[in-house]
Amino acid sequence: MHLVQILLPCMDNDGQPFAQEDFERVKEELASRFDGVTAYLQAPADGLWRKGAESNADKIVIFEVMAKEIDLREWRDRRTALERRFRQEKVIIRHMPITLI
Repeated sequence: MHLVQILLPCMDNDGQPFAQEDFERVKEELASRFDGVTAYLQAPADGLWRKGAESNADKIVIFEVMAKEIDLREWRDRRTALERRFRQEKVIIRHMPITLI
């Protein structure tokens, strides 16, 4: 079993917040593709990204799904679509093996 996490910014690069509907759409898409989704939307996490000497701070939300298998092509396609939709250079999607207790 794998845990997949998607980290999305709360605001665009101009500081304009994304609509709640944007995140609800992601949640619905993930819920329809997987058996369930956990969305951490109410208490955004703080992100700090460094690129050389430059730092950028973000508020982010996190979506998690569990999957028996990881289809990397599907996840890369999903990442590309989210980067376009949320107007981001890079959206972080990560996965790790887990054991259910």
